Amino acid sequence: MQTYGNPNPTYGWWAANSYVTNRSGRFIAAHAGHTGLIAFAAGAATLAEMAAYDPSVPMGHQSSIFLAHLASIGIGFDEAGVWTGAGVVTIAIVHLVFSMVYGAGGLLHGVLFEEKTEDEEVIQAQKFKLEWNNPDNQTFILGHHLIFFGVACIWFVEWARVHGIYDPAIGAVRQVNYNLDLTQIWNHQFDFLAIDSLEDVMGGHAFLAFFEIGGGAFHIATKQIGEYTEFKGSELLSAEAILSWSLAGIGWMAVVAAFWCATNTTVYPVEWYGEPLALKFTIAPFWLDTVDLTDGAFFGHTTRMAIVNIHYGLGFFALQGHLWHALRAMGFDFTRLLDRNGPFGAERTL
Repeated sequence: MQTYGNPNPTYGWWAANSYVTNRSGRFIAAHAGHTGLIAFAAGAATLAEMAAYDPSVPMGHQSSIFLAHLASIGIGFDEAGVWTGAGVVTIAIVHLVFSMVYGAGGLLHGVLFEEKTEDEEVIQAQKFKLEWNNPDNQTFILGHHLIFFGVACIWFVEWARVHGIYDPAIGAVRQVNYNLDLTQIWNHQFDFLAIDSLEDVMGGHAFLAFFEIGGGAFHIATKQIGEYTEFKGSELLSAEAILSWSLAGIGWMAVVAAFWCATNTTVYPVEWYGEPLALKFTIAPFWLDTVDLTDGAFFGHTTRMAIVNIHYGLGFFALQGHLWHALRAMGFDFTRLLDRNGPFGAERTL
């Protein structure tokens, strides 16, 4: 965190990141607690949507975000292939149970375990200390994150191959094998909005799994080569900088997801998300429904519209957070903006 030359800075209650910046144990506690909140929200919202679900109204017209995601990966169908919500409540309860497990893990790391993992007696735990300007430490932690992402991609690919996911082209759940065509994967970087093959979607995830696990192993195994210079990030690699890059990644993914979900009906079937949206623009892009929604009360819009606009809005603000923290990481002093003699001060002269 930027200190503006003060070796003992204090932060307001709202600057929660400041408390965990140099406390790796508490940093893990915050991660575990946050994961628990996400799991709880997913489980509770799924139960709420299931309780309010009206079979006489298309799911895409009921703002059933969680039900739509489950249906798109083939969960909730009976043996005849009709969506009935079978198993959905079980999925929700599992999330609620895991939310308690994650919450307990957060409490253990926050109350019982050491504030810093380097103070733990377990040797493996000591490796996950936080040294923000140490490339060996940061690349070691990054490698583990990449491997977990890769495993998640493998899980998704194997789920589609063994269990099957919903294919709107045939209106049923089917098993989907991945198409690992590198030329096709490269081309889809530029036309992903128009992807109409689930095999290509799975191929992209299979490629990501290989790339992420390979990259993760590389980052865990390698060390800094040569002198650690400014060109390699010295004096720039910091907690503030890493936070800014994280926000950039989250923001960019949210914006991409918004544009993709707005028009793509293969990954986001009309049956579960509602009809494609119309792109509008005032001071910023936004999307509107293209159909009459008088058949359902709820929020008066499709599930697709809710997902797209919320993703874009959150992505936009995440990118602003990226710029804020990136500038601070580079040394920009925002307190100068409030200085009477600063660029926006009352005594500024032209």
